[in-house]
Amino acid sequence: MIQGGHALAGTVTPTGNKNAALPILAATLLTDEEVILENVPDILDVHAMLAILDDIGVSVREEPDGALAFRAEAIGSTDLDPDLCRRIRASVLLAGPLLARAGSLTLPMPGGDFIGRRRIDTHLMAFRALGAEVQQVDRGYAMRQSGLTGAEIFLDEASVTATENVLMAAVLAEGRTTILNAACEPHVQDLAEFLVLLGARIEGIGTNRLIIDGVDRLGGGRFRIGPDYIEIASFIGLAAITGSDLVISEARKADLRMILLGFERLGISVEWLDDGSLRVPPDQSLVVVQDEGGAIPKIDDGPWPAFPADLTSIATAVATQATGEVMIFEKMFENRLFFVDKLVAMGARIILCDPHRAVVSGPAQLYGERVESPDIRAGMAILIAGLAAKGTTTIGNIGQIDRGYERIDERLRALGARIERVDD
Repeated sequence: MIQGGHALAGTVTPTGNKNAALPILAATLLTDEEVILENVPDILDVHAMLAILDDIGVSVREEPDGALAFRAEAIGSTDLDPDLCRRIRASVLLAGPLLARAGSLTLPMPGGDFIGRRRIDTHLMAFRALGAEVQQVDRGYAMRQSGLTGAEIFLDEASVTATENVLMAAVLAEGRTTILNAACEPHVQDLAEFLVLLGARIEGIGTNRLIIDGVDRLGGGRFRIGPDYIEIASFIGLAAITGSDLVISEARKADLRMILLGFERLGISVEWLDDGSLRVPPDQSLVVVQDEGGAIPKIDDGPWPAFPADLTSIATAVATQATGEVMIFEKMFENRLFFVDKLVAMGARIILCDPHRAVVSGPAQLYGERVESPDIRAGMAILIAGLAAKGTTTIGNIGQIDRGYERIDERLRALGARIERVDD
């Protein structure tokens, strides 16, 4: 329950990158030595991944400093539990490391947000190129290999999870693997740097061409997961439409370049402080910057380094409070924008042109409503709108928000937000 219309103030520290943590957790299966991970976010999606790892025999303990120590000395059954995998889309990331380390697995269909069709064809094509046998079974896939061999693989889409899966399988394959049209998001880079720490040989990190020379085994090590730039951007949008004075520590400028360009089209400005923190000044006048000739601008997503798909929902909520019109063009998922009816119910002026495009006209006075959270990012967008609205906004199904944002209500209360978690 959110009492809107109040500015926030203070400093917030982003949690570890959710989309880096999940593949790195899966990659702990690639070694029988101990791996210690720092800055693992305490979110439901991580808990779901930990449950799967525990189920197949990975030991996990918490260190005194809050880091998590993993040991996959002996892997048990590789027939993954369908109920556990149904809780999380990232369960698909277990295929690469299990195929490389254990030689076989049964992968149930993964769960996750229902934001549109999320194909795994690219994963399977790449595994077959490395020499694996893949067969479809009841609601899943059976995979096995008698020796993975490096290959040149051109991905038919720059899929983040497919790139990560192939990367994890290839580090223990015989010979050289070249991944072309690879995804190169910051979380893919984090995974690659983690694997290098364990002894993998990877070239081209941060580019769309990865070269992996397979090794016989990987060792252990300690690794810190980088800050979540999606969460940082969420806080920027939140601060801008509530007139808040917010400082976000540990922000990596390289992760935010295109995001800040997109937000600039909505009139948002930020300041970089000497310690590397980012400040969102208070009481900004949000005005949509028109394209040359007075044309309506658009914010559209795409593979890195384009504007991230995970932020189109946040940008939509922010646009409701900016003077002018802007088109939000969500190219990647055909259901992601279907949450805009929640914002319309709160008073937003949005025309949903089709599943991929919405025109937002602002500013619109938002009013508190009872709404449901359909997915992680839509849930955060509704929360942000609630903080800017008049009256009380009640958000149901907040487990969706908890999947990607750690203790969001507690952290916002520390900044002055009037937000409470209640039993319904």
